Amino acid sequence: MPIGFILSVLVSIAVLVFVFVFFSFLGVWVRALTSGARVSFFNLVAMKLRKVPPKIIVDARIQLVKAGIGLNTDLLETHFLAGGHVINVVQALIAADKANIKLSFERAVAIDLAGRDVYDAVRTSVNPKVIDCPDPAKGTNMLDAVAKDGIRLLVKARVTVRANLDRLVGGATEDTIIARVGQGIVSAIGSSGSYKNVLENPDDISRRVLDSGLDAQTAFEIVSIDIADVSVAGVSGAREVANVGALLETERAEADKNMRQAEAEGRRAMAVASEQEMRARVQEMQAKVIEAQAEVPLAIAGAFKEGNLGIMDFYRMQNILADTSMRESLADDTEGGD
Repeated sequence: MPIGFILSVLVSIAVLVFVFVFFSFLGVWVRALTSGARVSFFNLVAMKLRKVPPKIIVDARIQLVKAGIGLNTDLLETHFLAGGHVINVVQALIAADKANIKLSFERAVAIDLAGRDVYDAVRTSVNPKVIDCPDPAKGTNMLDAVAKDGIRLLVKARVTVRANLDRLVGGATEDTIIARVGQGIVSAIGSSGSYKNVLENPDDISRRVLDSGLDAQTAFEIVSIDIADVSVAGVSGAREVANVGALLETERAEADKNMRQAEAEGRRAMAVASEQEMRARVQEMQAKVIEAQAEVPLAIAGAFKEGNLGIMDFYRMQNILADTSMRESLADDTEGGD
């Protein structure tokens, strides 16, 4: 086979490959060129060989250039190869730049690789968001707290937070904020002298909680804590009556009455038990009397044997006992007739 023919075939193949590659990257290259974010053709081919999607890198660079941020494609490729979200980081950088928030590419990459949504963090930093305390998704809608006077209160708060980009990596999440705020509210209500103070000035509770620095070591900065709802727990129909204090006093009086009745019942039971105990002691004493009486015949027999008691003395004693028994029976008949 002639060498010229082989060379022509190889050249034809090379031309076809070049044309295929050229048209494959032509659209991306032209878009970058016309957008002012020029990327060399060979750089696009190198991206493909490194298994980096050229379209994503070019689109990201175009957004950065249009926003006035100078950033080369090597950094974007590195972040992509590290498993990051390039477009998300670029959008975060643009949003931070427009909002005059200091955010470097390195910190944005670190936040993104840490698993946080850096773009959402920047938006939260610009536009604070509100989270409920407690979290309804956890199955609890109200915080349960008890004032010093023993009245239980149900409280719901709304916490306005702003993302702190400096503490976003390694900082605690929203769950920690909710837990700390809930603990602070319960503690503040517990230190209140009366539930009436809480109902009258709920802003005092939120101010005390806000001043305790609950956002330390968290990824957020607490802007405000607002008591959205506070009500007295355990009061039937408390929301339907106008005078909650009177209803509480009534229920407390009823509880005191039940307590006194229980105490009286306890004293009565103790009296009954004491009566039964005294009866048992009487029976015990009677048993001792009978036991002592049973020793009398033995003593009489001993006196006969020792000569200390004569037969006449014994008969006289029997007559006295008989007279005594007759008088007692006559007395019983007389009382029964009356």
